[in-house]
Parts: sequence; structure tokens; C-alpha cells
Amino acid sequence: MSQKKTLDPALAAGNRTTAADYRATHFGWKVEDRVGTVSLNRPERKNPLTFASYAELRDLFRRLRYADDVKAVVVTGEGGNFCSGGDVHEIIGPLIGLSAPDLLTFTRMTGDLVKAMRHCPQPVVAAVDGVCAGAGAIVAMASDLRFGTTRAKVAFLFNRVGLAGCDMGACALLPRIVGHGRASELLYTGRVLPGEEGLQWGFFNRLCAPERVLEEATAMARELAHGPTFANGITKTMLHQEWDMGIDAAIESEAQAQAICMLTEDFRRAYEAFVAKAKPVFEGH
Repeated sequence: MSQKKTLDPALAAGNRTTAADYRATHFGWKVEDRVGTVSLNRPERKNPLTFASYAELRDLFRRLRYADDVKAVVVTGEGGNFCSGGDVHEIIGPLIGLSAPDLLTFTRMTGDLVKAMRHCPQPVVAAVDGVCAGAGAIVAMASDLRFGTTRAKVAFLFNRVGLAGCDMGACALLPRIVGHGRASELLYTGRVLPGEEGLQWGFFNRLCAPERVLEEATAMARELAHGPTFANGITKTMLHQEWDMGIDAAIESEAQAQAICMLTEDFRRAYEAFVAKAKPVFEGH
């Protein structure tokens, strides 16, 4: 049985599986030390996305819900750039000739990538260098943490090609990261957000030297991957779900979620390690 079949959610439901042997077709994929790394690898074009790579990224993040060997994910681009967005010749051009139903199928598919990233239990860390534009900016935005460089250039370019800024959840997610006014400016103008300003605005969690951004993002992912991963998954779920809750509902939901975490062996391990003045070794259950 091929790994792609093994990772099929229909087969994996109720049964944890592995992702290390998954063979990606349209980007690089590897798993080392509990961390899965997605490498957008068309450096000669600044790593644009195609119809196929959108769909495969969506499918990979969906399947990661069932992978027990991946506890955190890094997304990066090769050749000094993160991602230049949708490929002009392979996506933008063909879209001009599509009917309204076909266009809606496409926009729903791209939005499903963001949904898959937000719903997978693993924290996602983006390592952003150079160009990070259009759908590339969306992928970085949809990640849980973003490590950038001073030469990073983030741009939500939709306005520049006559489209609305409300693409792939940008009007919901971006204001929660940088604030409503700043998000409005980026989405109305499509201007570049440089690395230093991105750090000041809270888009980036940290700026790194270009030659170290992937290393530092991976180190963060590895730290998370060796932490209480069940609890981390609960945190990610609650960060997502509580957007639509009032404070009373949020506090009650967090009370229930925390009580569940208190039933895990990781909670007991942490207590026993504290008593023994040792570092806890978490196992994700």
C-alpha cells in the first residue's frame, strides 16, 4: 500500500499513522525529529503556487491530522524567497477564461488550504525570507508563528490585480495579527510590508539573519514538537474556536479543555519531574 493511501483520512480515522514516507509531488517534504518541513521549491520563479500545489498542500495539511510522527510543521521557500503567490502563467492567466462556478470552485479550494492549516493540530512555523506575496503572504499569515528576515517583503497583492483583499480568510485573520487599521492599509493598497516593520506590527514573531531563518524556525518547531503536544493541539484549537465566543463561553470552554489536559500522562510527568528537579519528557498523551 502506498503512503498516500495510508495517509487517506478515510483509512486513518481512528488509527494514527506516519507521514515520514509521504512523497510530495509539487513541493519538498521531509520529517526529522518530529518536525515536518514543507519546502516550496521553484526558486527560479520565486516559488509560485499552481493549481496542483495548492491542492496538494491542502491535502497534506488535512492528512497531518492523522500523523503521529509529526508534532510541528515548518513552511519555507527555497532560493532566498518564500513564495511569490499564484503563478501568473499557470493560474492567473487561465482564471480569466473560467466561468463563475469554476472560479468559485477555485477560490473555495484555495481557502480550504487555510482551513486545513488552521485545523491541523500541529503548530505551523513559517520561515519567511525575500518575496512573500499574494497567496504566499496568506500561507505565512495562516501559520501559527512567523520568523522573518530584514529583507522579507510581505505583500497582499490582490488589490493590484483588481481583486478584493478578502482572499483566503485575509479579512478575518490579518486584523487579528496586526490590528484592523494596519490590516486595512495592507489589503486596500497591496503595499510591501518590510521585515522590520512586520516585526514592529506583530506580523513577525522574530527577525533572523537570512542564512539562519530556517534554522531558527526549525529550532522553534522542534522545541514545540518535544513539548506537551496534546496540550499544544488543544491550545491551537481554542485559539481558533474562541474567535466566535463571548468571554463567558470562552472561559467555560477553556475550563473543559484544561480539565481534559489534566487527565494526560504529560501532566503527571511534568509534576513528577518538578518534584525530582528534572526536565519533563513529554510524549503527547
